[in-house]
Formats: sequence, C-alpha cells, structure tokens
Amino acid sequence: MSSFRSLSGTTIEILHIFGGLVAAVAMTWAAAWSYPLGQDVIWSCGAAAMVATVLMGVGPLRRARRLDRTTRRSEA
Repeated sequence: MSSFRSLSGTTIEILHIFGGLVAAVAMTWAAAWSYPLGQDVIWSCGAAAMVATVLMGVGPLRRARRLDRTTRRSEA
C-alpha cells in the first residue's frame, strides 16, 4: 500500500470531495430515518448540501490539478 505522501494533490482533493459526499449522505439518511414526516424536506436539504460540497471542492481541485501539472513538467 502506498503512503499518503505519494498521492497527488488532485487525488487528495477528490478523496476530500468523496468523503464530504459520504458524510452528507449518511447524515441525511439518518435524519430522514429518524423523522419520517419531514423526509422530503430533509432529502431536499441534503441534496443541496451535496451540491454545495461538490461546488466548494471545484476550486481546490482545479488548483491541485494545476499544481500537479506544473510539478510534472518541472520534474520531466
């Protein structure tokens, strides 16, 4: 298994986005399960949180890709 230091910045940012989505789905599911009467509203809010998670991850992901690209060019 490779160490975390060998992962590219792009991979790390994708993992952060994925982790945020997993957390949002888990919390939304738990909230909807615990309060069935509000299930529609809870899933709507959860979907908005998931979209926000992806949108907030776009900027750091683009910066990481740019940095990875320049790093690869300088190593070549």
